[in-house]
Amino acid sequence: MNKGTGIVIGLIAIIAVAFGIYMVDFDMEGGALPDVEVSGGEMPDVDAEVGDVDVGTTTEEVTVPDVNIDTEQAEVEVPTVDVTPPGDDS
Repeated sequence: MNKGTGIVIGLIAIIAVAFGIYMVDFDMEGGALPDVEVSGGEMPDVDAEVGDVDVGTTTEEVTVPDVNIDTEQAEVEVPTVDVTPPGDDS
C-alpha cells in the first residue's frame, strides 16, 4: 500500500466516525449510577508473550504496462447523497 492509499483510508475512517457522531441525537432525563461496593479479590498474575510485526518497504523491479489513454469531457449522471441529522427538540 502506498502513502496516498493510506491517507485516503485514514480520511475515510475519520469521515465515517464524524458521520456516525453527527447522525445521533440523545435526549436524556434523570437517571443515576447505582451504588456499588467491592471488597476482597485479587488481580491475577498474567504473563503474555506477543508476536513482533515489522512493517517496511523494499524496492523491487517489476514489469508494468505502458498505457496511453485519451480523455474527453462528457456529461454523466452521478449519484447524490442528502444527509438530514436528527432534529434538536431541546
